[in-house]
Amino acid sequence: MIAALLFVAFLVLMFLGVPIGAALGLAGAACIALANLDVQWFGLLAVPQNFYAGLGKYPLLAIPMFVLVGAIFDRSGVAARLVNFAIAIVGRGPGMLPLVAIAVAMFLGGISGSGPANAAAVGGVMIAAMYRAGYPGSFSASVVGAAAATDILIPPSVAFIIYSVLVPGASVPALFAAGMIPGILAGLALVVPAVWMARRHKMGHLEADLPRPALWQSFKEAIWGLAAPVLILGGMRAGWFTPTEAAVVAVFYGLFVGMCIHRTIGVRDLFPILREAGELSAVILLVVSLAGIFAFSLSTLGVIDPVAKAIVHSGLGEYGVLMLLILLLITVGMFLDGISIFLIFVPLLLPIMQHYGWDPVWFGVILTLKVALGQFTPPLAVNLMVSCRIAGVPMESTVRWVIPMLIAMFLVMLLVIAFPQLALWLPARLGY
Repeated sequence: MIAALLFVAFLVLMFLGVPIGAALGLAGAACIALANLDVQWFGLLAVPQNFYAGLGKYPLLAIPMFVLVGAIFDRSGVAARLVNFAIAIVGRGPGMLPLVAIAVAMFLGGISGSGPANAAAVGGVMIAAMYRAGYPGSFSASVVGAAAATDILIPPSVAFIIYSVLVPGASVPALFAAGMIPGILAGLALVVPAVWMARRHKMGHLEADLPRPALWQSFKEAIWGLAAPVLILGGMRAGWFTPTEAAVVAVFYGLFVGMCIHRTIGVRDLFPILREAGELSAVILLVVSLAGIFAFSLSTLGVIDPVAKAIVHSGLGEYGVLMLLILLLITVGMFLDGISIFLIFVPLLLPIMQHYGWDPVWFGVILTLKVALGQFTPPLAVNLMVSCRIAGVPMESTVRWVIPMLIAMFLVMLLVIAFPQLALWLPARLGY
């Protein structure tokens, strides 16, 4: 009875407009209190203990740093220089700007671990450029929102950091390596429908009339941005620093590039950058800590084992259960953000993963691909929210453009399910 009340309370609070973190914490705390009525208020001591335990994990230190990296590179002008360099390589023509937007978003995925930050950085440059070339705002917002979703697959990734904290046996370096090939495949898959739609609907008719940047000059301007993923990922691979330390190194590198090289960031800009990163980090970590209360109540009330056993013994078989989980998470992903999905559902899915002997790193990539899909699946799509705000268009206008790109990324997820080595080969090769 109390277990059912846990989910009912959570859903009621959500429909009342209570923020996701507060809904998780309040529902969990209420059920902990009801389950411990015989010991009066002593049972509620589990609430602050689990609130702290949800945050007291070393890998989580990387999250505010990578969020800060995204804010710094957003202000430093690196995205604009990468766009010019990409245009200089591929040239002008119908469908080339959508290709550039996706390529730059994938590259920025190696700098910042936040999809919305990526959407803001790429959208701030590309949406205006695509408008000048004759692309509709709704199409431009769709391409940027979808492209930014590759950010949580290509390392570093906030989603992988959250998953590593929740799942034993899935280290951050292994997850980072496992996400690389699926992330690149997802980006390439998005290019096909984006370019096809642009040419089929004769968009970008003004693109060929715009000047093409000089290759060598644009390369020199973009070199500092191109070096960032090499420093971050190469430093981790060489053993110079851990993923958490890499985030700190990336912050100082971004400040050096913005303040000393490009001179686009001044001392006065530091406070708004730090405030923006601090607010976003606080939201993420607050949801993480409050979800710890919800997860404790799930465990205490004995919800996890019965649900896991019911799914395992449903008669669907291994792949049938996997498809059921994907359909469930696709539906949930339309309404919840990726971090919330991980925090709510991973404790429930962990026994199922262990029962079938699924590799935790491979399973993490599958779940993260699902989260990436959710980031640009209406009605609640965090990346689309950002890109639509920049483009000044309503989210419903993007649906016709988003659906083909959702199908393309979904096919990549099916490939990773059918061929697990797409995710597991690189971690094994690197010795993780």
